[in-house]
Amino acid sequence: MRVAGGGGGRGGWWRRSDSLREEARAARDAAQQAFYELDSAQREVELAVETVRAVEEGRAAQQALAEYRQISAQVNEVSAEYLAALDAHDVDAEDLDAATAARARQTLEQAQRRIAAEQTELARYLERLQPLLQRAEGQLIRVAPAVEKAKQALLGATTALEAVRAAGLRADDLAALLAELAPELTRLNEGAARHGVAATLQRAEDVTLRADAIRSSAEQRPEKAQEIDRRVASLRTRIQALETRAGTVEPVLSELRRRFSSECWQDLQRVPVQTAEAVRTAQQKLGEASRARDEQRWADATGAIGTVRALLETADGSVAMVHERLRLLNEVEFDPQREIERSRFALRDAQRLAMAGRQAPDPRHAGPLDAAVGRLDRAVAGLEASGRHPDYWHFLTELAGVRETAAQVVAMIRGSH
Repeated sequence: MRVAGGGGGRGGWWRRSDSLREEARAARDAAQQAFYELDSAQREVELAVETVRAVEEGRAAQQALAEYRQISAQVNEVSAEYLAALDAHDVDAEDLDAATAARARQTLEQAQRRIAAEQTELARYLERLQPLLQRAEGQLIRVAPAVEKAKQALLGATTALEAVRAAGLRADDLAALLAELAPELTRLNEGAARHGVAATLQRAEDVTLRADAIRSSAEQRPEKAQEIDRRVASLRTRIQALETRAGTVEPVLSELRRRFSSECWQDLQRVPVQTAEAVRTAQQKLGEASRARDEQRWADATGAIGTVRALLETADGSVAMVHERLRLLNEVEFDPQREIERSRFALRDAQRLAMAGRQAPDPRHAGPLDAAVGRLDRAVAGLEASGRHPDYWHFLTELAGVRETAAQVVAMIRGSH
């Protein structure tokens, strides 16, 4: 019985040791689980911090990053303590005595509590970081589309440049501008992690704008060349037409000289020479426009084309003036009374309007109209007294002046109402 009793005593002691070892192992497992959870939480926070660091540069961000460095140091300290406690106590050892197991449990439970406290602190820090994190993530979301847009813009510029060359046009200046963007593309490919989100977004926008400008300029060059070709061809046809019409000027002048007084055609004498000079100058300028087009000096080509157009319009007007002069003189020679009646009608119409609703006309209206009547009478008297070769052109000019005065008075009266 004594042996049995003694054995029972020893059995109770071993059961106590087993219980302490189990508690130590449980404390170790709990600490280990807490450590894994702390490590996971720290990685999550580090990712958030890196996101903020890559985007935000303000005072709030700097304060948040400084706070994280302090928390991270505490986490590392707690982690080191846990690992030291784990190394110091082998709770799986067969010869682990009760006292050692108790100390191991106490140490590991303390480590687990400190780990849990730091995990709570990390969670609170992550919550405080949310405003900065959300703003930074919003910026990061813009990076990939912005970079892709820049790359597409570069592709578009390259394609447009190839089309220019395929059209037989030079584009060395555009090629140089496109080559300047190559280093920027390299930096975009290196990403925001290296260069920062704000800088990457700015770079992507700059590359997009510059590449779009290159593409637009390249796309316009074939169009400019085609437009200049069309205008040159059209002006060449106009020059040929002017040469043909210029050949009719001298016969018309001859008829004017033969049938009318010198006052009727003297101012037209230089039209043939001026027209010939205009044709020669226009042909020369048109050649300059063609050369400028081939050399892609668009402004020079456009300027030369404008000069040619002005020359042709002036020359066309001079040629038309000669033909119109003969027509007008023919008409007035045939029936001068028609022009007289036309002018008197214009004066009577103006006089009626000046007297409408009045007992006497306004002197501002009556004076010019009275002077016009006198001018008309003198022109008619001069024509009747001119003999065999009247100055029809002077007569027509005077009557045109009379009608202009009547029109001015009418406009004055209507403008005052």
